[in-house]
Amino acid sequence: MNIPKSSLPRVIIIGGGFAGISLAKKLARQKAQVIMLDKHNYHTFQPLLYQVSTGGLEPDSIAYPIRKILSNYSNFFFRLAEVNEIDTENQQVISDIGNLEYDYLVLATGSVTNYFGNKEAEEHSMGMKTIPEALDLRSLILENFEQALLEDSKQRRDALMNFVIVGAGPTGVELAGALAEIKKGILPHDYPDLEVKNVQINLLQATPRVLDAMSEHASRKAEAFLTDLGVNVFVNTPVTSYDGEIVKTNSSLTFRSATVIWAAGVKGATVKGLDADDFITRMNRIKVNEYNLVKGFENIFAVGDIASMETEDFPQGHPMMAQPAIQQGRHLGDNFERLLSGKAMEPFKYNDKGSMATIGRNKAVVDFNRYKFHGMLAWFLWMFVHLFFLIGFRNRLVVFVNWVYNYIRFDKEARLIIRPYRKNRDLKI
Repeated sequence: MNIPKSSLPRVIIIGGGFAGISLAKKLARQKAQVIMLDKHNYHTFQPLLYQVSTGGLEPDSIAYPIRKILSNYSNFFFRLAEVNEIDTENQQVISDIGNLEYDYLVLATGSVTNYFGNKEAEEHSMGMKTIPEALDLRSLILENFEQALLEDSKQRRDALMNFVIVGAGPTGVELAGALAEIKKGILPHDYPDLEVKNVQINLLQATPRVLDAMSEHASRKAEAFLTDLGVNVFVNTPVTSYDGEIVKTNSSLTFRSATVIWAAGVKGATVKGLDADDFITRMNRIKVNEYNLVKGFENIFAVGDIASMETEDFPQGHPMMAQPAIQQGRHLGDNFERLLSGKAMEPFKYNDKGSMATIGRNKAVVDFNRYKFHGMLAWFLWMFVHLFFLIGFRNRLVVFVNWVYNYIRFDKEARLIIRPYRKNRDLKI
């Protein structure tokens, strides 16, 4: 990999997500050689992926070059690579561009879409965890409307305009709200010769309520907002199969749809060599102790979504969201400073700053420890928080300008089919 030799201890970070970037910023100023490996050369602000998939933002406004983030640090190196395996015996990372030895290894590989073993749904539905997936989804949504204009069969047209979102967590709820606003504000102008009233947005949730990780107040208000926007909400309705045409549930309820978006959950993105059953949880996360050390190792750590730190408050590990990942990355950076100077590390403690979700224009829900509120104030707070955590002044400015423009004009101008997504359209109707 042409990494120079150094007398400093070598720390390899796999993954440039929230946890990996937060850790690298801390480590890059310390007496260590820091190497980050990622299959993309950019950091993705995943909470806004749904806006890319629905044409509200262009992808470069939520991505930022990893090299630029850490360009001022002389002991930092980045390599574009896909890690295939960890050789723990020889302390080597095996990748598609070569092998590299480490003194310390940190897994910050994040998560991938969890289909819960439903292979059929995995094959035919759409995930939304990366920018390429969001762009594919954007193209498919727009292509569906273009194709619907050409269909003579009403059943085929309806299937192309029938969207099913599986999972009513923040991603599913926000995506459903965005699609509902497209139906209401954009389709009548872009497709005046299409029966827009036949566009259906169905949100299916396996548990008794939407946003079930948030308070009942947030759940109740979010469902009311969705219903008001025209979204069909179905709770206690797990999806059992999807063959590319028919969505089947645990009851007699079925949907005929050309587009199913799977937002039902995530699981850890493990790496071969650290995937043994004795330290992997049912959510495919790696078990770590209170110092983010992988159980059974003294020099391998895991942070963020991939790490499962079981505590009294979080018996299944911390939520697989941005805040725990950022906090774990920063804390591990501080612990590395202690470790490299011969001091004892300190245990990690998560500071839950609350959670929030937006459903659409002037519609959002916010949960803080003491306060729970909804509506326009919650919506403005949601926007402020997301702008604050975006990396780069340009990205913040571009996103802010887009949001202001969209709010004033009720328009989303990034509805472009730049990279057509080819999906089997031979519906058996």
